[in-house]
Amino acid sequence: MIAPRPFASVPPAAERAAPPVGEEEFAALMAPLGPFGAPPRLALAVSGGADSMALALLAARWAEARCGTVFAVIVDHGLRPESAAEAALAEARLAGRGIAARVIRLEGLAPGPGLAARARAARYAALVAAAAAGGAAHLLLGHHAGDQAETLLMRALAASGPAGLAGMAGWCLAAGGEIALLRPLLTVAPARLRASVHAAGLAWVEDPSNADPRTLRARLRPLAAMPARSAGLAAAAAARREARAAGDTAIAAALAARAALFPEGYALLAPGAIAPEALAALVRMIGGRPYPPPRRALAGLAAAPRPATLAGVRFLPAGRHGTGRFQGGFLLVREPAALAPPVPARPGAVWDGRFRLGAIPVVPAAASFGALGPVGRRHFPAARPLPAAVLPSLPALRLAERLIVPHLLWPEAAVAARYPVFFTPLAAAVEGN
Repeated sequence: MIAPRPFASVPPAAERAAPPVGEEEFAALMAPLGPFGAPPRLALAVSGGADSMALALLAARWAEARCGTVFAVIVDHGLRPESAAEAALAEARLAGRGIAARVIRLEGLAPGPGLAARARAARYAALVAAAAAGGAAHLLLGHHAGDQAETLLMRALAASGPAGLAGMAGWCLAAGGEIALLRPLLTVAPARLRASVHAAGLAWVEDPSNADPRTLRARLRPLAAMPARSAGLAAAAAARREARAAGDTAIAAALAARAALFPEGYALLAPGAIAPEALAALVRMIGGRPYPPPRRALAGLAAAPRPATLAGVRFLPAGRHGTGRFQGGFLLVREPAALAPPVPARPGAVWDGRFRLGAIPVVPAAASFGALGPVGRRHFPAARPLPAAVLPSLPALRLAERLIVPHLLWPEAAVAARYPVFFTPLAAAVEGN
């Protein structure tokens, strides 16, 4: 077996030669991502690395010039022994520049398959929850031109479709639609961001995983860093983003005409064929997955919907729930066997990639947030006119011997109201641009 090539970093000389990002340039990058309100209040995703530190410095100056405020959110995954100290150091460095920051430590990220994807999902959920709690409607992310080029190469190798090859969006809504995710630096070279931090006399933390040749992204980084390749990828992605915008409009129109999505995490689909892209968006939301199912598996169902199971979603005859335009149509409900295990019941916790806990009272350490399960059909058959197939997949809180099911107003409305749960799929139907 051939060992992967070692990671080649950008020479320090290149960083010193690169011009820092100026305030006027950053303002121009922010302009198409607004409006931001007056005064603006922004949340910043900061890892402590050079890119996010540059973002924090630039965004703080931008907000100050507009009488606004920013606050940084530093998520500690706890996956490396040094992570807590690095998060504390980043917080201290930001505080030294007058930028408010808080550290959130993630719990429950057990080693095993899919750790990177699970950590990423947990990080985004924590960031979005912190942004909302801090009164910000916008969360800024530090992805730059190098990240975009690497992402495009990875998606091309994975045979991604046109939407994936459009790259990361500069603006999109987070799950739930409460917070806008902004990437103002997508066209900025990483060397310029490091130069910006150098110019400010600030240091940063280097995450060793960024240079780990065992990861595909690190191995692709030297290729993505080639100027001609990076420029070509950026131009191709821009063209695909225009096409994606048109496709998103068509998906939204198709879903508005053919489907109904419910806060309990299920959908109704009108009878007849539907565009595969629209059905993929619906399956992705009901299944709580960040990516759509394989197109080949979806094509037959889109052409002729029928009872089936796909990507954790069951297609069932709508029966008595199919009234009006949905008569003879289908229910799309979560597959019970595919439901995620319970997670600790904490404010902002996300379960099954679909439901998020709001602000809740202090609960016992062992309290959990997960599926209602089979007890749903046995004890709540007439609690609400919901399809019986939906009941087991409803989110519930278990506090010692106490069961709380917010969507069923159980055990009573006043109690359920203290434990708000929101249907916030990992991916929205359309992603933005």
